[in-house]
Amino acid sequence: MSLITTLARLEAVESGRASPLATVRHRQLSEHPLVLVPLTTAGEAGAPLGALIGTDRQQPRLLTVAQPRDRELRFAFLAELADAVLPYLEAYGDDVELVERNATDAESGKRIKEEVELCADAPQLIVPGRAGIDFVRLLGRSMRFRRTVEQDPDAAYPAPPHVPLLGRWLTHYGERARVPGSSLLLAATDLLNRHWATGQSSLEDQHLGALLAWIDPAEGESGAQAALRAESYRDPRGQLVCPPAGPATDPAFDNRLLAPAVEAYDRVRQRWQAAQDGDEADSWMGELAIAEREIRRLLRTQMEPTWHSVWRAIDLARELPEGARVADRWTRDRWSFTAHRDRVRAGEPPQPRRDDAVTAARKLASRETAQAQLEAQEALDDPLVLAGRRLSGEAFIGEVTDVVMAWSESKRPAPRPLLTFHTDDRPHLGERTKVYRSLDGKPQSAEFVRYETDGVLVLRLTDRMGRAKDPAEGSVPEKGDRIAWTLFEHDQRGGPKLPDPEETPWTHGGPPGTDAESPDLITPEDLL
Repeated sequence: MSLITTLARLEAVESGRASPLATVRHRQLSEHPLVLVPLTTAGEAGAPLGALIGTDRQQPRLLTVAQPRDRELRFAFLAELADAVLPYLEAYGDDVELVERNATDAESGKRIKEEVELCADAPQLIVPGRAGIDFVRLLGRSMRFRRTVEQDPDAAYPAPPHVPLLGRWLTHYGERARVPGSSLLLAATDLLNRHWATGQSSLEDQHLGALLAWIDPAEGESGAQAALRAESYRDPRGQLVCPPAGPATDPAFDNRLLAPAVEAYDRVRQRWQAAQDGDEADSWMGELAIAEREIRRLLRTQMEPTWHSVWRAIDLARELPEGARVADRWTRDRWSFTAHRDRVRAGEPPQPRRDDAVTAARKLASRETAQAQLEAQEALDDPLVLAGRRLSGEAFIGEVTDVVMAWSESKRPAPRPLLTFHTDDRPHLGERTKVYRSLDGKPQSAEFVRYETDGVLVLRLTDRMGRAKDPAEGSVPEKGDRIAWTLFEHDQRGGPKLPDPEETPWTHGGPPGTDAESPDLITPEDLL
């Protein structure tokens, strides 16, 4: 935890309200996000119990499983979920723009420009908390390997064709959620925690109701009081007024309301199945429908408060202006969505259960790069985030007090002006330490030369001044300019080149598809 975050939490405790951690919004919010509030069965990991889903806050679609232990009912739930999600995802697939990007010619090996499609926008999925992201990832893992009738006519429980397709999409979104700065799959709690600090622990911040209570408490009530009420207040029946933000359910709800309703449903269903004639079966069918409606009503009472809380979190985040570099990160999300759309349309197989060594290394390297890039971009976009880096000695702000032109001692002298800079910060500068500032959206570097006096230092500009002997106009700061310098790079460099997957050394499992690779056994996680 950074010093600025610690100070913000202490301020929240003293004031009774959440303190801002940012002045701009650092995550993309779609105009029409798809909100998913999942609910799972206690005691059986990953077994779906119900879901509220939709893009319209006033008319969510309710999906339920009356008996979660019934495999057929669970599979019917997954088919309904696919019917609700896939049209939303596919609606973004055909609206594209043509862009140029660098490529390598297969024959000559030269760098060329090629025109490719990029989806104009990407669908966004928002869940209440991190557990919801884990559930999306688990659903994707369990659905993408389901066999259809076309693939396996003898399959015991064949799935509709769109079920494994949704599994591939959910897997992609779950993997993308692990990339720092990505906004394809967001948790409402993470969205709020990035922009506000509360006076409670990080674990308590994963309760969406308590988190909102700190950020926007009722008039005359402190955040701590409102959060306590959101976490523990119960109605006369002993039920939480603000149920957990999914996918887990409250034990009191399970024991007192849900279990009796499911038992009643089971009894009616057994009698319907044992009916001897059509009239008796029709009678019990009506009773079965009533029992199922009761379960749907109970599940809706558990998910609706969370549904409204997610939309309230979205509204609060929308009030912040969007950061300048959020659009760049969203463009990378659009590239990711477009690439997966192309893989699906090309008929490629689903993602493997386990990545090979090269793919895993590439993913890890890309996530590390994305994390460093995200931290740099947030600091450049937001003075409050930059203040935290200044407190840690990783950045400093001050005023240019003098500029002295100088040139390098080479056959072709290049401009190397010396800047005298006054700052009240205490950056961690050593001999020839490189520092960076943003110039027209691109980083310009300088190196530390010496300290003149306390708070006055000399920097030497080293690049982005053009190729001529005299620096380009606007590339050298002028006396009186106030500038923010950072000790961290603004653009992250790529790591070492990794071998092709076909050339994976035997020490890392051998090339994919060879005898050196052991099969990935089916685990309980693969099945719901």
